[in-house]
Amino acid sequence: MSTPERFEGSFTQQEPIPEEAIEAALAVLHHGRLHRYNTVPGELGEAALLEQDFAAMTGARYCLAVASGGYAMGCALRAVGVGPGDAVLTNAFTLAPVPGAIASLGARPVFVGVTEELVIDLDDLEARIADGGARVLLLSHMRGHVCDMDRLMAICRAADVTVIEDCAHTMGAAWRGVPSGRHGTVGCYSTQTYKHANSGEGGLLVTDDAGLAARMILLSGSYMLYERHIAAPPAEAFADLRWEVPNVSGRMDNLRAAILRPQLSRLEERVVRWEAVYRAMESGLWDVPGLTLISRPEGERFVGSSFQMLMLDQPPEVVSAVVAGCAARGVELKWFGPEEPAGFTSRYGAWRYAPSVPMPRTDRVLAGLLDMRLPLTFSEEDCAQIARIIGDEIRGVMSAQRGPAA
Repeated sequence: MSTPERFEGSFTQQEPIPEEAIEAALAVLHHGRLHRYNTVPGELGEAALLEQDFAAMTGARYCLAVASGGYAMGCALRAVGVGPGDAVLTNAFTLAPVPGAIASLGARPVFVGVTEELVIDLDDLEARIADGGARVLLLSHMRGHVCDMDRLMAICRAADVTVIEDCAHTMGAAWRGVPSGRHGTVGCYSTQTYKHANSGEGGLLVTDDAGLAARMILLSGSYMLYERHIAAPPAEAFADLRWEVPNVSGRMDNLRAAILRPQLSRLEERVVRWEAVYRAMESGLWDVPGLTLISRPEGERFVGSSFQMLMLDQPPEVVSAVVAGCAARGVELKWFGPEEPAGFTSRYGAWRYAPSVPMPRTDRVLAGLLDMRLPLTFSEEDCAQIARIIGDEIRGVMSAQRGPAA
C-alpha cells in the first residue's frame, strides 16, 4: 500500500523582506533616529513619508501610521466619540482584536450575523440597528471577504451609523473599483507579519475628515509636533483639539515605516500572485463532496491571502477528523467550530468580556468553517497538492461515516 502524500511546506513562512526595505531599515539604524519625531532640519522621517505614500495609494486625504492594526481600530473608535457603555456593531465572524478594540474603550460589542459567503448579514444589520440604537459599525472584512458595500453604506447612511472599516485582510482589495477602507469614515489596516505588507506589527488609518484626522494624530501621541505630519490636515484643525484630546501613545517608528515603504510599490504584483494561488486551490477543491466553496461576487476585487471552505451540517466529529487527518499530512486547517479558542482562532461566544446571544444561522456557518493561510511562499503546484490532500481526507472521512455499502 502506497504512503499517502504529505505537504512539506510551512503555512507561516512569509516571503523575505525585499532588499530595498532592508537597505532602508539599515539606513535608519545607522543614523539612529527611530522615533518618528526625531528628525534633523529639512528631513522628512520615514513614518511621515509612509503616510504620504499610503494616502496617495488609497486616494485618501489623510493618513496616520500607528503601532498595530488593533491600535488603529481603537484610535478610530475613540476619535468618532465611542465611550464607555456605547453599543458598537461588529461582525460575529472576526478575530479577537476587533471586539477587543471596542471593549478596550468600555464600549459594548453588538454582534451581527454572517452569511454563507462569510460576509456580514445585511438583513441582520438592519435589524440590529433598529433594535439596539447603535450609531457606529466596526465592519470587519474578515479573511478578505467584502460584502455589498453599496447596500451596506446605504443602510448605514439612512440610520446615521458611522462606518469604520477593519481592512486588516483587504489592503489592496476593492469593491466596484473603490479601495477597501474608502467607503467608511475611517479605514484601518494592519501590517502585522501575516498581512499584505509586513513590518512584524503596525497599522495605518485613512480618512477624508480633517477633524477626525487631527483627533487621531493627537491620540497617537504627537504631543505638539503634529506639523511634522505631511499627510495631515492644516495646523488650524488642531488648534482647539490639542487642549482636549488625550495622548494614548501608539505611534509607528521610522524603522518599521522604512521596511514598509518599498513593499507598497509591490502590493499590486503581490495581489495578482495571491489570486493565482487562490484560484489554484479553488480549482483543486471544486468537486469534493460535502464541501462548499465561497463564491466571490463580481463587484469584489479580493486578495487571496487565505482560503475558506464550509463543511455545512456535518457532525463535529466528522469535521474534527478531517482537520486531524490533514494535519497529519502537513496541511494546517483552522476550524471555527469548537467552543475552546485555539491560537488565533476563536468565535464570538468565547469573548466573555462581550456578552452575546445565540445566533443559530451564524453558528451553523462557523460550525463548518475551515480556514487556511496562503502565503506567497506557496506555488500553484503546492496549492494543487494541498487541495488533493484535503479532498482525500474529506472523501475518506465521509466514506467511513457512511460505512460499508449494503
